Amino acid sequence: MNTMVRALCALVMVSILGGCMSSMMVKQPGAVPKPDADKALVVFLRPSSFGGAIQASVYDTHGTGNEFIGIVSSKTKLARHLFMVVGENADFMNADLDAGRTYYVLVSPRIGWWKARFSLLPIHKDRAAKYSLESERFRNWMSETEYVVKGPAALQWYSENKASIDSKQQQYMRDWQKTTPEHQAELTLHARDGN
Repeated sequence: MNTMVRALCALVMVSILGGCMSSMMVKQPGAVPKPDADKALVVFLRPSSFGGAIQASVYDTHGTGNEFIGIVSSKTKLARHLFMVVGENADFMNADLDAGRTYYVLVSPRIGWWKARFSLLPIHKDRAAKYSLESERFRNWMSETEYVVKGPAALQWYSENKASIDSKQQQYMRDWQKTTPEHQAELTLHARDGN
């Protein structure tokens, strides 16, 4: 398939994880990931050290359930072809993706009730956008972060927390569906935003 357009929801689940990031996620060896010709690649990056002790777990959400992608810690980025992301809160983002292109999403921490919360913010190709691929800030984020992939401890963590993740997804999805079309439009990654 030469073109694949998907509307995907993403949510970020914040969790205090036992063990350090290095035991959960490991540096990705080799070259920078590239999308397969028939799939899009979405890179979730977290350049901020704010809330650094709190991890954001990332998921691919689709009609058949959640696929655990990994943990996004401070100063890391995680790449995946089809995505979802989950947290203390759950936050969502729509995406329309074209196959063979790479997209970027900022995993942004903010203050929560008990621990850090996270939002997913699309990074657009538009130079005038608040979060732009054309900005110096984006270039700095890319150089300050390193690619990681799931380690065995991350898979074990997901297995132990799956019921809680599914529950949060259902709870916060109801809130997301009640938001205005304008709000959802602000949190949409467009096919034209891919490289």
